[in-house]
Amino acid sequence: MIYEIAVLPVHSAQIQQFKQAFAEVVHLLQRAKGYHGHMFAQGIESPETFNLIVRWASLEDHAPGFEASDDHQTFMLGLEKYFSQEPTVYHIQEAAFTNGNDQAFDIAVPKA
Repeated sequence: MIYEIAVLPVHSAQIQQFKQAFAEVVHLLQRAKGYHGHMFAQGIESPETFNLIVRWASLEDHAPGFEASDDHQTFMLGLEKYFSQEPTVYHIQEAAFTNGNDQAFDIAVPKA
């Protein structure tokens, strides 16, 4: 599994319209091959910045998979007019959350 992280900057005067537009196109994302869920969250310190985190079975399911599809084209057409600048998209490998008492990565941690 991998995560796609998209940082979506929205015009501050269009935040509510953007939320509605996302609700209208999210089904296109949800039916994509390899889709395993998403989180869509508005920033607290910067409410005009949204984060879309999508869990994919593989990087190929997102890119080129979904990104090359007609559904992606329609998805972006429904959102792009609300962007104040180009979104930033990157990927990370799935990792476990840690509470600090366990190791999230297989590395040696010196004892204090």
